[in-house]
Amino acid sequence: LGDSYTICEGATTEESWPFLLTKHLNDKNIPVELIANPSVTGWTTQDLIDKELSIYDASNPDFATLLIGVNDWVQKVTDEQFEKNLKLILDRMQAKLSNKSNLVLITIPDFGVTPKGANYSGGRDISAGIAQFNAIVLKEAKKRNLKVVDIYPTTQLMKDNPALISADELHPSAQEYALWEKLIFPVVYTVLKK
Repeated sequence: LGDSYTICEGATTEESWPFLLTKHLNDKNIPVELIANPSVTGWTTQDLIDKELSIYDASNPDFATLLIGVNDWVQKVTDEQFEKNLKLILDRMQAKLSNKSNLVLITIPDFGVTPKGANYSGGRDISAGIAQFNAIVLKEAKKRNLKVVDIYPTTQLMKDNPALISADELHPSAQEYALWEKLIFPVVYTVLKK
């Protein structure tokens, strides 16, 4: 579940990290199928609650990932509201899983390093703001004993490499999503290999 970073705006479906993750897990004899990716560009935690959780529930998943929060920050949702929504999302997601630890969280990328990132800052420090939201993600994951893949530092490298940014100058390129998948894969593999 997520937003543009999970649907992988700026890349094709086959270049998306959920697609690559599914393929690489199957290659390693972890039989998985990507049954739903209801993520939509621009969606917040509230959008996820209102529009994605019902799809998630109906798909009866055994495993899931969550990457959400960038649009909350852009739309000036408070830390408190973000945390409240995140807890609700995690409660609902874990309730549906037979193994509560089969949920991997992914930190929010630093879009501030992209050429058009500053257009969405509202005059605020993007890197610091996203880091603050990521601290909430990490805290909540720790409380629930869930694995987190911290892609935030990797995304900061987009600043010096235009090949890692898509044509819209805001979202990652297919090459950047592939780098994320390289970080996500070993964590998910460890979770599912049990």
